[in-house]
Amino acid sequence: MNTRWTLITVTWNSAETLRKFWGTRPPENVQWIVVDNASTDTSVDTAESLGASAVVALDKNIGFGAANNRALALATGDYIAFVNPDVSVEYGDLDGLAAVIDVRGGLVAPQLINSDGSLQANGRGMPTLSNKIRNRTRPTPGVEDSYNIYASAGEARYVVWVMGAVVAGSAATIHALKGWNEKFFLYYEDSEIGVRAWREGYTVILDGAFRWVHGWARETKTFRLRPWLREIASMTRFYSLFPEFLWRKGKIPSRHSQAYQQLGRVLVGVS
Repeated sequence: MNTRWTLITVTWNSAETLRKFWGTRPPENVQWIVVDNASTDTSVDTAESLGASAVVALDKNIGFGAANNRALALATGDYIAFVNPDVSVEYGDLDGLAAVIDVRGGLVAPQLINSDGSLQANGRGMPTLSNKIRNRTRPTPGVEDSYNIYASAGEARYVVWVMGAVVAGSAATIHALKGWNEKFFLYYEDSEIGVRAWREGYTVILDGAFRWVHGWARETKTFRLRPWLREIASMTRFYSLFPEFLWRKGKIPSRHSQAYQQLGRVLVGVS
């Protein structure tokens, strides 16, 4: 049977999370590749028991982007989605998601929701330093602004980037982008691939017609030194690649002028 989709998941001590969010085995035409970053729990055995097509058990933690790329080299699907362990994939949405990708091209993500059905802002605007800082210190999380973007049911919105919890595209597009930037161990790799996609001629879309539950347990919501040090290292690397986002808004290529117009407040928000 032709492989329609390849789902790629990177795990690190994710056994309990996999059992909670991946209870349904993938359909026959869906390849699920799990790359485990040297977990000390039963993530490898759990992924295999839940129906993973292949599990790559690494002997050291090589980071999110590099692990995704290991799986990408094994992918055989016409479409590829990078999906975190704490996301529940709606397999019935995959044909519709493929149709959106065929029409829109570029990178596409479903609207992510919490377990109670409330929306998560997995669409994002310009990754300026001020927007990043404001997002961490804002007093009213859950409110849309120029940086935190939601898509209502039936609405597809152009965004600058989508959270790395779910990023999908055609295999041709993902390979043309050469996957993820392995210089980012963790954090900012989703901002980077979104900006890079736009600059290489692809759009990035958040589609509210598809809604997938996401656990969203971010390490830097609480103070633990190692996650914060990793975030600071990734932040430094990101702004060294895109220094224009330090002090002002970046630019979307002119060949996407119509999409640029539709981004609306995303591009003209406070910086």
